[in-house]
Amino acid sequence: MNAVAYTVRAHLPDEATADAYVAWLEDGHVDAVIRGGAHSAMIVRLDADSPGGRPCVEVRYVFSTRELLDRYFAEHAPALRAEGLRLFGPDKGVRMERTVGTIV
Repeated sequence: MNAVAYTVRAHLPDEATADAYVAWLEDGHVDAVIRGGAHSAMIVRLDADSPGGRPCVEVRYVFSTRELLDRYFAEHAPALRAEGLRLFGPDKGVRMERTVGTIV
């Protein structure tokens, strides 16, 4: 069974918000996703020439199985997403994208 990649991309309105977002990720959010079932994570600050010219940050999580990812979505993601929306929601000019794919 192949591992699964779960990527969250945040389009942020400015560098100050991007810095605050990265600090929040590093200060516990990524660790919470790992406790929820991911076996690794990588925070990637995309180059400035990304679409729209706005700062973008991706977090790339790897789950060993689709079942672990599904369990994370059911049991852990709702509370973590609520916190993220409270701190970095659309009202703060942040737009999120999520993708899931099988690692080949």
